[in-house]
Order: sequence, then C-alpha cells, then structure tokens
Amino acid sequence: MRFEGRHVIVVGGTSGVGQASAQAFAREGARVSVLGRSAALGEQVAQTINDDGGEARFFAVNATDGADTVRAIESAAHWGGEPDVLYNNAGKVVVKPFVSTGDEDWQELWFVNVMTMVHTMRAVIPRMVARGKGSIVNMASVSSLTASPLESAYCTTKGACVQLTRAIAVEYRSHGLRCNAVCPGFIRTAHGLTEIEAFGRLGFPFTIDDVYASQGRLAEPDEVAAAVLFLASDEASFINGETLTLDNGSLALT
Repeated sequence: MRFEGRHVIVVGGTSGVGQASAQAFAREGARVSVLGRSAALGEQVAQTINDDGGEARFFAVNATDGADTVRAIESAAHWGGEPDVLYNNAGKVVVKPFVSTGDEDWQELWFVNVMTMVHTMRAVIPRMVARGKGSIVNMASVSSLTASPLESAYCTTKGACVQLTRAIAVEYRSHGLRCNAVCPGFIRTAHGLTEIEAFGRLGFPFTIDDVYASQGRLAEPDEVAAAVLFLASDEASFINGETLTLDNGSLALT
C-alpha cells in the first residue's frame, strides 16, 4: 500500500502500460484519475478498478491541447485532491522511411509524445510546488537512447522526452519534486505489436524473432508498470532525473 491516501493521475491510462499502471496504483491504495481520449475505454478501466475494490475515475482529455489539459487536471484534482503522482504514458509511433515521414507525421508525434507531457506537467507542477512535494514519471523508450531505421520522428521525440525529464528534475528539485523516465524495449501491447508488424510490411528485416534475439522476449505491461510504481514511490526518494531502461539486457549487447 505504498500509495494509500495519495492521488495519482495517469495520462494515457486507457490501455496497455497506462491501464496496467492505473490498476497497479489502485491496488496499492491510490485514488487514480485515468485520463485519455477514449471515453469507452477509460470508463471501462475505471469501472474495473472500482469493481476490484479500488478507487478510480475517468476524465476525458485531449492532452495535445493545453487548455483542455488544464480543464481535465482541475476536474481530477476536484475529485481526488491535489495530485501526488503524475504518470505520463500517452504516446504514438510512426514507422516510415525518413524521406516519407512528412511534416504532419513529425507534428503529430511531437504533440502526442512531447507536448502532452509539457501540458500535463505545466498544469500539475504548480500544484505540487505549492505543497512542496510530488513525483512525476514519464514514458520514454529505448528509442530515446538508441536509434532504429524507419523511426526517425519517434526516436527524436522520445529523445526529447528524456531531456525534458532531466530539465524538470533539475529545475524543481529544490521544490521537493522528482521527475524520472522509464525506457522500455518492445512490450506486448497493441502499440508494440503494431510497430513490429509495420517493419515487416515495409520490407525491413526485423521480426518478432529479432526482438527475442535482442531482448529475450517481449516485456509485459505489468513489468513496466512495476518500474513506474517504483520510481513514483518513496522507495525512489533519492532518484531524480534518471532514465530506467527496461530491455532485459538488449542495450548491454551492443
């Protein structure tokens, strides 16, 4: 019950690692605000948590829009109290050759992968500063630290997520805030499986067998959620501005 009595906001909490994290936070006593675009999925996640004895509520948001993000955070705080933890999980991947990755692709990934974090942290940090405490965890990727073909925009925006995490950690450390990032490899989610399928469809020789050769197996959403909870918890009280790589030794092979 590491989060008993605390309010946790999970952005992009309607599926995959976001859903697994929202459920894990609730199991450990948190009041969980699930934020996302899909009301159908979000209400289902919140209902599942409540049916299991937890406490959750869904708040619809387009986090690429700053004003809508402020509205959603205010609604969540009105329901659950001032936020103790913010987990930014929203993200998107585009798999295309660099020369075919148009401005609209770059703009979409910049707003989904980076500006959602900017908007949510800009809305939440003043609330945390006022209380002198708070923990933020951002979803980055091993693609923040290494590169892969056909993912120039994804690698670039995920690299920005890591630098944003570090900048926030440095700027707000004296206010009692911590900000860290998780950098997973391939995960058994719709996002991860679609990404692998796209490589094959575009003729790039990278398959599920190559994932297994690199990182042994696919990560499970619950495994990534466990790392998120650790970084968000008091157990990680002296960890700040760090990136926790979750790839089962894949980068160690390089």
